[in-house]
Amino acid sequence: MVVPEKYRQMGDFHGYYTGEKTAPMLTLVIGGNHEASSYLWELYHGGWLAPNIYFLGHAGCVQVNGVRIAGSSGIYNGKDFHEGHWEKLPYKGGSFRSIYHVREYDIKRLSLLSSPNIVISHDWPQGIEHYGDLRYLLQRKPFLRGSISSGQLDSPPFMALLKVLKPDWWFAAHHHIRFTASVLHDADDRPETMFLALDKCLPNRQFLQIVDIPTAPLRPRNGKDKSDSIAPRLTFDPEWLAITRAFHPFLSTSRHQLSMPDEEQAREMVSTELEWVLANVGDKDEHDGLRDVNDCQVFWATAPGPGGTKGKKSSQPPCYTNPQTVAFCAMLEIENKINPPPPQASSSPDAKGKSAPQPSKY
Repeated sequence: MVVPEKYRQMGDFHGYYTGEKTAPMLTLVIGGNHEASSYLWELYHGGWLAPNIYFLGHAGCVQVNGVRIAGSSGIYNGKDFHEGHWEKLPYKGGSFRSIYHVREYDIKRLSLLSSPNIVISHDWPQGIEHYGDLRYLLQRKPFLRGSISSGQLDSPPFMALLKVLKPDWWFAAHHHIRFTASVLHDADDRPETMFLALDKCLPNRQFLQIVDIPTAPLRPRNGKDKSDSIAPRLTFDPEWLAITRAFHPFLSTSRHQLSMPDEEQAREMVSTELEWVLANVGDKDEHDGLRDVNDCQVFWATAPGPGGTKGKKSSQPPCYTNPQTVAFCAMLEIENKINPPPPQASSSPDAKGKSAPQPSKY
């Protein structure tokens, strides 16, 4: 994890990871530039970081009660943007940081989504400050003036993505300040994107805000009415699954990023793969491609908790095969390029893409 030496101490996430604590409500997260990159890479396609805490992946889209929520992890760095996901454990040199730099491959995939309701990123879409109270921002963060004046602040691909996707909301963080903005679009069905960034989670800081998002009534599933359940329904997004299948051949784990199809060809590929998803994922009677995340992925503690290893404090962890990634790839019938299990592995996801039971400490 890339942080100054003074911050290299155990926080409280390990309590959720080991089961000592449980998140009181479904929590969706993305990565920024100060997370445990090795763990997030295990779940490149998305997965449970801990019970009730779901990671959207390096790029991803899910549905919560029908609300489509997309996310992009990491921050923008032009030098690494066009490269593949080449970083491998143990990280060394520049790979400590480049591992969390946003890649064109992931932005391209997100750009093919149609009408997500919400998009989440860590750094801001470049230029978003001009759609809000710029004077207030500079009063609070005067050191940003130079980057803003030179047009170097934040992420150009995120602004391009915002204008293509036109989500209702775009949530971000990174600059440790609450900031709002409004971007108007020339589209009757998607006229405006509301931007909201929040501060750090510290006393007397604006780190929390409640936003009401309209949802459609839930349909009964398997003959049971779920409308009275207080637990939200987290499902995979069929279109995102189709995009994942269509672009999987172009997922590079070397520095060289393979050439990707143009937009017209890409959308044709996604349309073809969506037919496969509708036929092979989710309720076959409904033919809607919706599948509960928990039917495929269950939380799995791949690494021991604090004190579970005897290595040096500064040593890097080994590479773990995460059963959630194995299960996800099995569900979509794609190769696991992220952390394939060793040939001698005795267990694997079943044919339905659900992790086979194995002993676990937690």
